[in-house]
Amino acid sequence: MKKTALALALMAAAAASFAQYAGPGSTPAPASVQAILAHPVDDQHVTLRGKIVRQLRGDKYIFSDGTGEIRVDIDGHLFPQGQPIAASTTVEIVGEVDADVMETTEIDVDALRIVQ
Repeated sequence: MKKTALALALMAAAAASFAQYAGPGSTPAPASVQAILAHPVDDQHVTLRGKIVRQLRGDKYIFSDGTGEIRVDIDGHLFPQGQPIAASTTVEIVGEVDADVMETTEIDVDALRIVQ
């Protein structure tokens, strides 16, 4: 039993390190909302520039980069203090794709900044 648990832990660690590899043979991160929606990969890291076009509810918003729209989950503490963000404000978001089979694909945002 202990060997099985150890083997599973080692495989999980190897998979996690492989997922962040960016050298030859790796899959490049999608550069647009359209690319993410065409081939969503759960937990894939993404960086996108565009606009937060509307709030759905709570911390759920719709983000558009001009190629499509995707739901994003942005915690309130990620918004810059004292800098309001309107639907016309260009922002950069960094996060991970959440591609659940039973849910709409969205991005869990880890960082947000206003692009000047």
